Amino acid sequence: MARRGAPDKGRKERTRGREEREPFAAPVDSGRAELLPDRERPDGWTLLLDGAPQSHVDLGDPAHLSFAYQRRLGHVVDLVAPPLQPLHVLHLGGGAFTLARYTAATRPRSTQQIVEIDAALVRLVRERLPLDPQARVRVRSVDAREGLAKLPDGWADLVVADVFSGARTPAHLTSAEFLTDVRRVLKPSGQYAANLADGPPLAHLRGQIATAAAVFPELALAADPVVWRGRRFGNAVLLASALPLPVAEFTRRVASDPHPGRVEHGRALRDFTGGAAVVTDAAAKPSPAPPPSVFKDL
Repeated sequence: MARRGAPDKGRKERTRGREEREPFAAPVDSGRAELLPDRERPDGWTLLLDGAPQSHVDLGDPAHLSFAYQRRLGHVVDLVAPPLQPLHVLHLGGGAFTLARYTAATRPRSTQQIVEIDAALVRLVRERLPLDPQARVRVRSVDAREGLAKLPDGWADLVVADVFSGARTPAHLTSAEFLTDVRRVLKPSGQYAANLADGPPLAHLRGQIATAAAVFPELALAADPVVWRGRRFGNAVLLASALPLPVAEFTRRVASDPHPGRVEHGRALRDFTGGAAVVTDAAAKPSPAPPPSVFKDL
């Protein structure tokens, strides 16, 4: 029992814990960031940027991936090398550092770099959603292509691109020149994974597949069936490599997710492009903006 007149440290900690579970919002360089507590997971948070859900993180269980696209990127981490083998991973786009936390939890001793241009967002995440101090994660607040250019040839086992500005992928991260530099940074057996977003008529997605195919000989794409059919705006995870991909196991895992997806590769994926042109720096455009109805339930 606390002495009369003395501060009740336990009560303060409990009160602080309750306050920390309240929604939080603050301006960042790219707009307005919000952290919403997950009412079903006591250590879970969702990060929104200008109202668009960017990522979900569980501080108590960093191996838990809530968003469907993050689960699919987690499968890539699981399959890029034998289990528990440390990786060199470059994350283009930081968000709440969700996939870096997942990699650190599932592959201890991995060396990771996060490139996130929004320095204010990085500070907010570090303060409100701190990283495990044992995780070997370096964060640099520069543009994604600038950060990519500074890495040596053949450094990465995995490069993950999850960059959105105003819910759109910037144009300079959609081109063949960008992907050529990604391939330079990858080890010969390395893989590239990208979170893409598009809706009917899927012109952006077709162009991104055609562009990746001009740089990487092996491709696979995972998306919800309704996205594949062009019925709804949504995310797709593109996987690319110079060597054959673990398509069968990736397909099995994606099909077994809580929200099952479908994976296409090979000729079916090439046919899906419908003759779309390769995107170059000179002609690149941002990905399409999602319709407001995508986030109406948040």
